[in-house]
Amino acid sequence: MNESRPASMSSFWMPFTNNRDFKANPRLLVSAEGMYYKDVDGNTVLDGTAGLWCVPCGHAQPKIVAAVREMVGQLDFAPTFQMGHPAAFDLAEKLMDYTGHRFGHVFYTNSGSEAVDTALKMALAYHRARGEAGRTRLIGRERGYHGVGFGGISVGGIGGNRRTFGPLLPGVDHLPHTHNLEKNAYSRGEPEHGANLADELERIVALHDASTIAAVIVEPVAGSTGVLIPPKGYLKRLRELCTKHGILLIFDEVITGFGRLTTPFAFDYFDVIPDMVTAAKGLTNGMVPMGAVFTQQHIHDAFMDGPAGIELFHGYTYSGHPLACAAALATLEVFEEQKILDNAKAVQEYWTDAVHSLKGLPHVIDIRTIGLVAGIELAPIDGKPGARAFSAFKKAFADGVLIRTTGDIIALSPPLVLEKKHIDELFGKLATILKNLD
Repeated sequence: MNESRPASMSSFWMPFTNNRDFKANPRLLVSAEGMYYKDVDGNTVLDGTAGLWCVPCGHAQPKIVAAVREMVGQLDFAPTFQMGHPAAFDLAEKLMDYTGHRFGHVFYTNSGSEAVDTALKMALAYHRARGEAGRTRLIGRERGYHGVGFGGISVGGIGGNRRTFGPLLPGVDHLPHTHNLEKNAYSRGEPEHGANLADELERIVALHDASTIAAVIVEPVAGSTGVLIPPKGYLKRLRELCTKHGILLIFDEVITGFGRLTTPFAFDYFDVIPDMVTAAKGLTNGMVPMGAVFTQQHIHDAFMDGPAGIELFHGYTYSGHPLACAAALATLEVFEEQKILDNAKAVQEYWTDAVHSLKGLPHVIDIRTIGLVAGIELAPIDGKPGARAFSAFKKAFADGVLIRTTGDIIALSPPLVLEKKHIDELFGKLATILKNLD
């Protein structure tokens, strides 16, 4: 790998990036191990975000690296249209084990965005297969993020991700978001107020009629919008209403899956079982792109009861790619052998206390924590939304800490292998940055 600066950076159009700002002052990572990156100048950078929420087991896990190396020399590619390879089937069984057999089947994609669009298509096709083709309406939530496919941005509720790309899918409505700074500021875990917001689904049903609604999709904990944690009882009420009206409930667990809340999935943490779950990111520890949709048995069976032939006209060239399957199988082994979830539980209280120790520092107006994830909301600079948090991001990287920002919210989601010394380093540096932030 080339660890020197590239001769030119003009050709790469970078995603979700202020390209002009970055290329004037680039932040280039060249290696990673455990809890740390190394930049092109040889400086270590503590990973406070698990990459992009996607490296729960820490970087360069030897077992995962070895599994991918072995597979690339054995089976570089195999199609899964009308044929397959053993690792894809082995992984499916292991994933169903990991869900506690609360789901019956898994459909492979290549990313969280593709998983969301797949789940939405499945929802529409499921109702059609059951003779309810009129159920075409999809319900998302304000401030929700469901990737960058047209389905995902249509049900998503972040304005900046939507406004450039219209018209979006028709027949989409949105529940209100659950963030209430006045009543729930500085919450540890689920906030007290706001479960009643789930009842907004009844208003939407009354407006459109349940017979027109296919599915509701929500993130159990909204991540990319700034760590919005569901109020106590909110998700259970949403499940009750979806069941009542025959509406499928989809949990987008691309971020919350694979240990982020110290449980395998958020549906374990909240004890609410949806009809479908989308997953990605931590599925392969970020090593090889992969996504998935977990479905309840009744979803799958509705397709199998139809005429003989291809049951679902959907899929991707790289669905169940051998390298991705190898990485995912090894990731599940690492979770078990290294007791990753046990470590996450062991440091959770220390993590939570450290995050909330920032209360009272300049510009901090809210702190939200659940599992090993945190949102630190800053007061915006007048007329410059997002500028204050982005300044903190730049200062943090220069000081050897990687954080993530969305608007004026700092989002933290470290690898689950972190130790107390890493927590001390992260929040020691972050506190100094906030004290000196304009």
